[in-house]
Amino acid sequence: MAKRLFGTDGVRGQANEYPMTAEVALRLGAAAGRYFRQNDTGRHRVVIGKDTRLSGYMFENALTAGFASTGMDVFLLGPVPTPAVGMLTTSMRADVGVMISASHNPHHDNGIKFFGPDGFKLSDEAEVEIDRLVAEGVEPAQAQNIGRAKRIDDGRFRYNERVKSTLPSGQSLNGLKVVIDCANGAAYRTAPEVLWELGAEVIPIGVAPDGFNINDNCGSTSTGVAAAAVVAHGADVGICLDGDADRLMIIDETGHVADGDQIMALFATRWKELGRLNGDALVSTVMSNLGLERYLAGQGIALERTAVGDRYVVERMRSGGFNLGGEQSGHIVMTDYSTTGDGLLAGLQFLSAMIETGQKASALTRSFETVPQLLENVRFSTGQDPLAAASVKSAIKAAEADLIGNGRLLIRKSGTEPLIRVMAEAEDEAVMKAAVEQVVAAVKAATG
Repeated sequence: MAKRLFGTDGVRGQANEYPMTAEVALRLGAAAGRYFRQNDTGRHRVVIGKDTRLSGYMFENALTAGFASTGMDVFLLGPVPTPAVGMLTTSMRADVGVMISASHNPHHDNGIKFFGPDGFKLSDEAEVEIDRLVAEGVEPAQAQNIGRAKRIDDGRFRYNERVKSTLPSGQSLNGLKVVIDCANGAAYRTAPEVLWELGAEVIPIGVAPDGFNINDNCGSTSTGVAAAAVVAHGADVGICLDGDADRLMIIDETGHVADGDQIMALFATRWKELGRLNGDALVSTVMSNLGLERYLAGQGIALERTAVGDRYVVERMRSGGFNLGGEQSGHIVMTDYSTTGDGLLAGLQFLSAMIETGQKASALTRSFETVPQLLENVRFSTGQDPLAAASVKSAIKAAEADLIGNGRLLIRKSGTEPLIRVMAEAEDEAVMKAAVEQVVAAVKAATG
């Protein structure tokens, strides 16, 4: 059975439009509650976190009603980073965790992500079964077994302490001036608190959410304001999180932005030197730059590539026993510390590397020269499948032929937005640009 509702990162779409409606959220809560309770009549619990979108209130209440209707006790965390939900699901001995967020998307979108009792995102098999239960409907609990709901006020403080504990004992951030951009999202209180408590001089931006300004000209997908702040304040480094704080970008003291590939290159080589890089391998996706792969090979480190999506990175890490992975987009997964991507945790590890090496951020974020890479997105309407068009298939085939021996082409549908992503990578920038333009033009023509 194929999944109807779930994409690569839970269920996502525009708020108050299918599938992101209160009705679907209620049914999802009931289906997930029934899936995790099965036929057991004992007490079971779910933790629910959210980011700062206005629609989060609606989905929080709808999910609560759904879970409670099948006998699940609900613990509401309020605005917390996505990795906090994974962590608190295990520490609170919950059967399931839920994060209400559309990550880096604009405020009018929202999403629902599920975590299993082990703190990891659900498998495809579990999502298929929950999808089936949504479609078929579930039997509610008897009146005496309806679940309860309770607000947990200290969830973010529990997460704060966990994240701080990942730094070496006794290490502080004294002497570091750090710009932290929280994208007006889930970490708007958490990230500045953690940095300040560890001794850094903190310059916070993106910390005034109003329900509509999440990811709006701020955060990991719009780093201009933070880069300007780093230079203006003479900061040592900038850390840009996204709306749910599971990814980051690093800005060095000159205002240069480093993506996830450069951050992973640093961590992988340091961990290998320390003898703690499991399997001498880094797990990343097909989007990671060829320059990263070449650099790692020179360090004796293998690059294990997966499909796009941090869940697929984590699945490969778990199956292969690897402990470091991530994406070019800034998801950094360190399973020694966390079950999912964690932007704040990765930021702290970068600051720790600055302290231990005595090097500036600029020296730590330029491990390798990138191979020229170009990515363009083409939006399409619901119900369309541009990649099925003969004209698009022909354009892709021609572009691939042009890149043979010189680079590579990657075409895929986004799992979180109605976009076709067209990416080419080649030493010859003119050939690369022509290949992308050729495919983009065909996709646009096919979408009308």
